[in-house]
Amino acid sequence: MTTTAPTEAGAAAVRESSPGAARGPRRTGRIHRAALPYLLLLPALLLELLVHLLPMVIGIVMSFKELTQFYIRDWGSAPWSGLGNYRVSVDFHAPVGQALLHSFLVTVGFTLLSVGLCWLIGTAAAICMQDTFRGRGLLRALFLVPYALPVYAAVITWVFMFQHDNGLVNHVLHDQLHLTGEPSFWLIGDNSFVALLTVSVWKGWPFAFLIVMAGLQNIPTELYEAAALDGAGLWRQIRHITLPSLRPVNQVLVLVLFLWTFNDFNTPYVLFGRAAPQAADLISVHIYQASFVTWNFGTGSAMSVLLLLFLLVVTGGYLLLTSRGRRTADV
Repeated sequence: MTTTAPTEAGAAAVRESSPGAARGPRRTGRIHRAALPYLLLLPALLLELLVHLLPMVIGIVMSFKELTQFYIRDWGSAPWSGLGNYRVSVDFHAPVGQALLHSFLVTVGFTLLSVGLCWLIGTAAAICMQDTFRGRGLLRALFLVPYALPVYAAVITWVFMFQHDNGLVNHVLHDQLHLTGEPSFWLIGDNSFVALLTVSVWKGWPFAFLIVMAGLQNIPTELYEAAALDGAGLWRQIRHITLPSLRPVNQVLVLVLFLWTFNDFNTPYVLFGRAAPQAADLISVHIYQASFVTWNFGTGSAMSVLLLLFLLVVTGGYLLLTSRGRRTADV
């Protein structure tokens, strides 16, 4: 008894005199716990660097070289051209620059129409699916089929449907509805733009439908009930409740649809093959042709870098405008 009390008092005195000794293991444990998420993300970050950033850096280096088919075996030995490939790409008085400008304008028009129609159809379908009725779950599942199908399987099906002689589209429009004087060529000529836009909208609107439908779940039903009691009709409810409440969702949705559509390569490539018609010459296929058909990888890489810079500028400007709009709305 007499020896235990001084010992406990001495231990307490030691702990009081050196508080860092007790806090040291706790701080170390906190540091380890704080660093654990970053350690778990490290493999994914390294894989991202390997899969995306490393080829991007290599592509930027290639854009400054005269890399043609003669240097494919050892592309590092290709002569350095500086900004020569960029001058050729943006020289709109020369054939290469004129073709790139035409492809860029076609892509801009195609992207604006596709994104607008995808958003419009997806939003309308999501609003219609909000009310409870028999078969709603089945319709929601059917609406998502185009988005769930593999791109190649879906687009190849459309290729058969757009055939001139025995395609379903000409059979319905010409043979049954008699809307056209003769069967149309959908995969060549000016109609190729309509065909490409149709496939893009058919494939993309279910994604907009899915995102908008998820955003509608966060709008309280009390707002619609109060608006109905005040005499507001359906259109006024959509205009003053639904669309303002969906603004943050739509801002992200439009940006994602824009980037996906502007960079889309699989749809036009599978629909038209290696040589897209002039009316549907999207910039992604145009860069592919400039690189892998003409074997001028330096010019193709320069076009890719220019496309990357354009998308970065548009994305940055869009985010800046939307963030200012959010701050103004909050004020």
